[in-house]
Amino acid sequence: MPSNNNGGPSNNPWGAKPGSGSGPDLDALFKQGQAQFKQFMPSGSSRGIISLVALILAGLAAWTAFYTVPSDSVAVVQRFGQYLKEVQPGLNFRIPLGVDRVTIVPVKRQLKQEFGFTTPGATDPYQSPRDGKRETEMVTGDLNSALVEWVVQYRISDPIKYLFEVREPGATLRYVSESVMREVVGDRTVDEVLTIGRQEIEIEALSKMQALATKYVMGISIDQVQLKNINPPAPVQASFNEVNQAQQEKEKLINEARRDYNKVIPLAEGEKDQRIREADGYRLKRINEAEGDVARFSALLAEYSKAPEVTRRRIYLETLQQVMPGISAKIVVDDQMRGILPLLNLDAQKGDRP
Repeated sequence: MPSNNNGGPSNNPWGAKPGSGSGPDLDALFKQGQAQFKQFMPSGSSRGIISLVALILAGLAAWTAFYTVPSDSVAVVQRFGQYLKEVQPGLNFRIPLGVDRVTIVPVKRQLKQEFGFTTPGATDPYQSPRDGKRETEMVTGDLNSALVEWVVQYRISDPIKYLFEVREPGATLRYVSESVMREVVGDRTVDEVLTIGRQEIEIEALSKMQALATKYVMGISIDQVQLKNINPPAPVQASFNEVNQAQQEKEKLINEARRDYNKVIPLAEGEKDQRIREADGYRLKRINEAEGDVARFSALLAEYSKAPEVTRRRIYLETLQQVMPGISAKIVVDDQMRGILPLLNLDAQKGDRP
């Protein structure tokens, strides 16, 4: 164990006396540390320099030998530049000093590329456009111009293909997306691009981008293509807004007319159907009543033919049975009465009927 400058062994490498109340002198401590360092590396000795370098390299190697893979990523390990293996999330070991090279690939994270605009704080250099104005300027199928902004959301499905099959896959995906979007927009009129054709453009662009990504073996799975702002060029934007306002007013009037139509016409049709059903019901009622009367008359005729006197009397009595309850005053006379005047109530009020 090396001794301090005072010649006695001590457990304090800086030479401070135990129990001393005053702090150590910085100049003295520096000189004492320098003296102890010279004991390990004598002046002019190459062995000491080599030992120091070896010690530093060993510390650096131990520091860089371990690495951590995040939970949403995998690590692709290369040994002397050649692919070695794919490592799952967690703490892992590698051969340091440049022998093993580790590339972290976020396979479980949804990435995106923006065209025509930029989200603040983006860390991916290929997420934001380099020249957003040039990317958004497109020519439609009817030779008009439109400014199209869109977003491509994708995932890294195969990290091996993503790293080794295509050079700069992020930039390649931007070129593919821009090319496909120009093709899809160029097949439609400016009215379709600006109004009713947005969903069709998104679906067709997604299909074509995924087909090209598979063809180029990029190791990318495109999840969604979403159109953001679509505007006409700045010189004609005011006129286009006026046209849109007129079209919206037209649609408003058409919707109001349809509302009134749906309010009046179904009601009239319902009343018409009700009248028709009532007429049909009345027609069936009259037909059934007539047929019932005919059947009743036929039955009476058959009975009358069998016994005319009995049937005549029964009909007479049944008729009186129906008529008599509706008469308030009844006077029965026989053949011997000469007149009915004495039986009449002459004090009855005008309008009363016997």
